[in-house]
Amino acid sequence: MTLRLTVNRQAWLDHVRLTASQHGDVLPVVKGNGYGFGRSVLFEQVPHFADHVAVGTVYETTDIPSSLTPVVLTPAGTHLPSSLPAHSVLTVGSLNHVATLRSQHWQGNVLIKLQSTMQRFGVSGKDLAALQSACTDSLLNVVGWSLHPPLNNSGQDRSGEVSCWIELLHDNLPIFVSHITAKQIGSLRSQFPNRTFISRIGTDLWLGDKSMMKLAAEVLDVRAVDGGTAGYRTTSLPGSGHIVIVGAGSAHGVSEIVGVGSPFHFAQQRVALVEPPYMHSSMLFVPTGQPVPRVGESVDVQQPLTRVSADTISWE
Repeated sequence: MTLRLTVNRQAWLDHVRLTASQHGDVLPVVKGNGYGFGRSVLFEQVPHFADHVAVGTVYETTDIPSSLTPVVLTPAGTHLPSSLPAHSVLTVGSLNHVATLRSQHWQGNVLIKLQSTMQRFGVSGKDLAALQSACTDSLLNVVGWSLHPPLNNSGQDRSGEVSCWIELLHDNLPIFVSHITAKQIGSLRSQFPNRTFISRIGTDLWLGDKSMMKLAAEVLDVRAVDGGTAGYRTTSLPGSGHIVIVGAGSAHGVSEIVGVGSPFHFAQQRVALVEPPYMHSSMLFVPTGQPVPRVGESVDVQQPLTRVSADTISWE
């Protein structure tokens, strides 16, 4: 193996099911690389708690099981793939988005994206009525509202952005919300008992507890050096030591960590990069006196799984 993701299967399954149950009505998100697991793996889990699944674009609807209804999160561009399932739910957040679907003679279910402080897609309150009318004129069936506040990494409660929209939504269509904790969406349901809130959840569902996962790269070669240069860019080495070549690079989605440097660790120490990861391997430098991994051993890789493509996944 080169880059391997190891997962405690039962612990992961327990986490996924518990998280879904805590949020109540959920719309699971399976987009991009499938959060490092692969989309097909996650599709197998979705039916345990939902019959809809959210994907990133219209091009990600092609491999969704027919038993699941695709909900496309990103407004479509000027081309719709012929493989787009007719029962898909698309997203519109402006008159231009509606005009694009109309020009392609697409008619079906849509979510209306509401503007949030994230400022990425979404109709403003003053333009909402016009957008609803445009959907009706274009034979688009509005089946819900979609709101995507910014991340709440600082612990900020974003549910207030949802509350501000309630008085403008003059029907009981479901409201799909991202980046709201289970406690916060529970509070919204209590505050507005006549409304249906659906938690759109991806990262917290699939990757909320990383203690059960390990990403590691195999050591492919080790060689002693005494200064000099190495790598594609003839980088100067800081002194004597060992060059360690590991089987993970930019082709796997592995890159330097902004403000930190190397994503690789061995013997609980960060191992410096000779140069940025390239294609299928990375060159590391271990100074004399520090632990050196042997060929065939593994080094830990610190990377967001949302952008990594592992060569193998080991379920234990």
